[in-house]
Amino acid sequence: MGHPNHLETTLGDKLPLSFQGGLALLEIRDGIKSPRVHRSPPQLWALDLILTPIPEESLPKTPLNVIDLSEESFGSIKFELLRNGLKAARRSVAKDTAIIIRLFFPAESGYVARCDFLERRFEGCEAVEVAKSFLPPLSSVLAVPQILPSMSSLKTSSVSIVSQAFGGVLLKPTTSHELGSILQELDREMENRLSFPWILQQQVKRRRVFWVQGREDFESSRRAYEAAWALGITLVVLDHPGHWLEDDRGPHAHLREAFVPTNIDIDDGFAQRIVNAVQNYPHPVDGITTISDVRLAGVAKACEILGLPTSPSAAYSIAGDKAATRNLEPKGSDDSFAVNSSADLDAVLAHRRGKLVYPLIVKPCTGWNSDCVSKVHDEASLCAAVARASARHANSPNRSTSVVVEPYIDGPEVDANFVILNGEILFFDITDDFPSTADSSSSNETENDANFMETLMVVPSGLPLNEKEMMRECLRQSILRQGFESGVFHCEARVRHSTARYAPRDDNGLLDLQVSSVTCETKNATAEPSCYLHEVNARPPGYLNTVGVLLAYGVDYYAIRLLFSLGSAGEERVRALSHPFKGDGPQYTLGVTILPARRSGVMDTEDAVEELMDRHPWLRDCIIDHKTCKKRGDVVQGPESAELWWVAYATVASRMGRKDCLEKVQFVKDHFSYKLIGE
Repeated sequence: MGHPNHLETTLGDKLPLSFQGGLALLEIRDGIKSPRVHRSPPQLWALDLILTPIPEESLPKTPLNVIDLSEESFGSIKFELLRNGLKAARRSVAKDTAIIIRLFFPAESGYVARCDFLERRFEGCEAVEVAKSFLPPLSSVLAVPQILPSMSSLKTSSVSIVSQAFGGVLLKPTTSHELGSILQELDREMENRLSFPWILQQQVKRRRVFWVQGREDFESSRRAYEAAWALGITLVVLDHPGHWLEDDRGPHAHLREAFVPTNIDIDDGFAQRIVNAVQNYPHPVDGITTISDVRLAGVAKACEILGLPTSPSAAYSIAGDKAATRNLEPKGSDDSFAVNSSADLDAVLAHRRGKLVYPLIVKPCTGWNSDCVSKVHDEASLCAAVARASARHANSPNRSTSVVVEPYIDGPEVDANFVILNGEILFFDITDDFPSTADSSSSNETENDANFMETLMVVPSGLPLNEKEMMRECLRQSILRQGFESGVFHCEARVRHSTARYAPRDDNGLLDLQVSSVTCETKNATAEPSCYLHEVNARPPGYLNTVGVLLAYGVDYYAIRLLFSLGSAGEERVRALSHPFKGDGPQYTLGVTILPARRSGVMDTEDAVEELMDRHPWLRDCIIDHKTCKKRGDVVQGPESAELWWVAYATVASRMGRKDCLEKVQFVKDHFSYKLIGE
């Protein structure tokens, strides 16, 4: 046991702190020798606070002048990271444990783009235990001089330097000999994640937005509601009576200012009902938005009537009509056709018989999620598929019997997402959409044996750079042709004559996109790669993909979509929040894995993904997002169903690259299971 007074004589510039029985020394330094102030990125600076636990046997006989963070004067949220750090120090059993807290200070004065940007941008950072912003929505900040405080300033009752921080990060416990390397890594992460203009010159004011169709549950919309709160946007939700957000005393009532029960069926009166709801609301409304495909045009029409910001309703109508979309494309419109109903097909076949090249794709002109999309190999299956597609929405409120028929393109399919402002691409990401069961189906299979439901989506794309750049520009032009100038867009397309094709990898045998010298369509081996557009969805991608982009790149499509609903009032923040991480690409390789139903019945398993992670705890480190759609008591539609449902999805992350990601995805697929009642 050391000399009882050793601690007293070596405190130096260290400050004793305590909280709930934990005792530690606080020091401001760089982890090795000299104190430092971080001055990059340019809009902020940072200080490192190092906590080292004081072992009980090292306590001096003479009482220390300890600052107790449980006192009322330290009750502010700004001391939460210090308190958590002391808790971590108390739990530590290693003698050389070091707890690092990095505090951030504004180097400029201005208005904050979104108050939780620290939490969002540090999600997934390996070294960080907790990221915490001390700012409420609609905050402004004043520049804090870049000085290194003396310990005497920390010994005041307010611990003034902590009070001036706007947020910080608490790192996972480390050891004293690793401090230098950990702090250097944190420097790199800080530069990568926070190098975007989060301080604005334009004042950020509270705005009110009507959100039409509040989504099916909180689990599949949480990020959108979090974004609205952080942006200082007050939401008013319009949806059918009985929606989960209707109850003013419900657990999620705080997510919205009000719920307006409204018939949001798509019929001739839809837009006017929105107009009436806005006009009857007792407070000013700054915008209206939705992410529901079938409601986009009607919401835009309501905005036009009310004089609120919107893209043209005519543009949304084109985007929602697959035949109109195809007719606008300079390439591909000649080898496709549309019919208003299945009765019109005979006349088309009489003209085109002998000219059609199978396989062909048949799909309703209105639809989503690859619903009722078929791949056909002969005239008989073509006629049957057109009849099914024409009947799909024949009795819906938004009645449509039109069908589009187009060639099947065997090149790799991609999902491409854009943030566009006044025709300029602010952010773009492209994802590989792995082959569906229909992609590999043969002419001998029935329509129920295969479909175009997603199986796996991998971020980032493995396409060659020149093909990604080609797709980026071609799809931008497609968006502009439809009449859009600004917005968030989710495009689905294939690369025709691509030099990449799906084949087993040499190293592990798993299917992957691989570049070869031979194009996919060997009949046109000399043709240049080109874009074949399937559809433009003038809204963010689905929830699982939107969350994946947020975690991989730091860009929140839901936040940006909300800001676009404000028109010019949101543009500065749109630009700011469209900056991805500064580094080279996403922070992970992601595999968004669809776990389909293999058999039908009533689900007996409580939560199949949670049970999978309970059986294999290491998966919790790499499954960074998931949702189980079919839980105990839910009806499970099997592969024979015309409805395209899955049991769950899991987003699998790897920092080691594509090979490792695919291997983890395969493990999830191989070990995922569920039990139906009666089994």
